[in-house]
Amino acid sequence: MLKKFLLACVCVAVLASAGSGLWVWQGLQGLKKPVVLEEPLLFDVPQGSSFIEVVGRLEAEGLVSDRLWLRLYGRLEPEQTRIKAGQYEFLDGMSPRDMIGVMVSGDTKHWYVQFIEGWTFKDMRAALAQAERLQKVTGEWTSEQVMAAVGAEGEHPEGRFFPDTYAFTSSETDLDLLKRAFNRMETVLAEEWAAREEGLPYDNPYEALIMASIVERETGAPHEREQVAGVFVRRLQKGMRLQTDPTVIYGMGDSYQGRIGRKDLRTYTPYNTYRINGLPPTPIALPGREAIHAALHPDDGDALYFVARGDGTHKFSRTLAEHQKAVREFQLNRREDYRSSPAPKNSDSDEDAG
Repeated sequence: MLKKFLLACVCVAVLASAGSGLWVWQGLQGLKKPVVLEEPLLFDVPQGSSFIEVVGRLEAEGLVSDRLWLRLYGRLEPEQTRIKAGQYEFLDGMSPRDMIGVMVSGDTKHWYVQFIEGWTFKDMRAALAQAERLQKVTGEWTSEQVMAAVGAEGEHPEGRFFPDTYAFTSSETDLDLLKRAFNRMETVLAEEWAAREEGLPYDNPYEALIMASIVERETGAPHEREQVAGVFVRRLQKGMRLQTDPTVIYGMGDSYQGRIGRKDLRTYTPYNTYRINGLPPTPIALPGREAIHAALHPDDGDALYFVARGDGTHKFSRTLAEHQKAVREFQLNRREDYRSSPAPKNSDSDEDAG
């Protein structure tokens, strides 16, 4: 009888252990099941949050049915408890274990802001002001304060920031992006300057940057950049004025309303290259790497003039007579859809520059 009783106790213990093991196994397997979300969920992990606190919030958000299993999972896999602070995006179909993995890896949610080639510093700051989730600290700052903060105190901001798409997290500020764009431009300009052709009419990289900004604004046709740069370089070398409309427009500031006339060409500003010799005092826009490269590797042809055809490209001419003929052909009898450059990426407005 005693033997039968002991055997029964052993059987009960074995069955209980097996049942508990199955129960635990099923609970842990549940952490691999996809969670249904109607839309992406942003989940914020403040600095200093513990694994237990995060697990409790996951339960409160309905992302896990019972925190017990995540706590047990953390005991079995201690490395999975090293969650990093930040804002994370949980998507439909992710499992609780997937969510923990994202937070352990620190794969925080990123947003993006784009600075476009040909934009001005003013355009850049407007884009930063409109960027969602980006902390704003420079909104009320002057240009002088911005340049001091990026490490270029007393310098002009125009053209000093590299146009590109920049990713950021919710913990970053507009100043962080400005510093990144500024440093990127410094790096790109230094690289291109080091590989420049000899005999160019620039005394320093900044003058090349000014030229690159003019090239950027003069044409949106990639294959023309070196040709445009070649015309301007030859004009500088011959002591001719650049006579480029984008510099006039920049000098007009807010008074520019889409067209420039003879009066504007005659009006003196430090940027009116119909009135000044050489380069304007600063860049007039953000040049991309391709425009910087073109300014430092200009076409070696003999054209000294060009005029917009009206389709975004230009007619290049060697002599003034050829140029005047092209002007009569393309400027005096414009089509309704005439454009001096391709439509800007961020605007549908027309512009009579060229």
